[in-house]
Amino acid sequence: MRSFQDLYDIAADRKGDPEALEAMIPKPDPNVSQLPEDRWLSLFTKGVFQAGFSWKVIEAKWEGFEEAFHGFDVDRCAFLHDEDMDRLMSNAAIVRNGPKIRTVIENAHFLQGLRADGGAGKVIGGWPSEDFIGLLEMLKKNGSRLGGMTGQYAMRFAGRDAFILSRDVSARLIAEGVIDKPATSKTAMKAIQSAFNTWMQQSGRGLTEVSRVLAFTV
Repeated sequence: MRSFQDLYDIAADRKGDPEALEAMIPKPDPNVSQLPEDRWLSLFTKGVFQAGFSWKVIEAKWEGFEEAFHGFDVDRCAFLHDEDMDRLMSNAAIVRNGPKIRTVIENAHFLQGLRADGGAGKVIGGWPSEDFIGLLEMLKKNGSRLGGMTGQYAMRFAGRDAFILSRDVSARLIAEGVIDKPATSKTAMKAIQSAFNTWMQQSGRGLTEVSRVLAFTV
């Protein structure tokens, strides 16, 4: 496995120079732990609906989603009932997919449950980057349809430090011998976390920055 500096040099060469590369590397939001509950629910819902759908379609309809789900107020969404489901399934302003609509209710319950531990901002936003796979597992286990890439993208879009196992990032991890194929097992995810931890220690950067540098090497 090459050092982060070696990988950074490859990425910088591909993008022209270090300055050009740096301009393309996003930074996580330092205030992510202050993100309100309703924004977490909104981000979860957008991630769930974007999975398997055109992202452009979901973006174009998002104002309709926000209105249909009362600004994703967690307590209101947690108590949606059958009559609300009927209303939502006839609302052309959103994507009318019953199972995905129900995830709004289920993830509102999930967020309510995090209040006992300080709330979503503290739990999700403050989860150590060195155990990001633990956060992903928690989202998969306790949330609704928040496993896999959906959880990864939701975390990145929320602004918290996160890696995304995109095709390019996976290709680099395979090239470095971290994994031998796109990760599907817990063993592979542990190996990925270990590699990211090493690169974070070497560079002083977080998961988001390391992840983007890896992507730009391919």
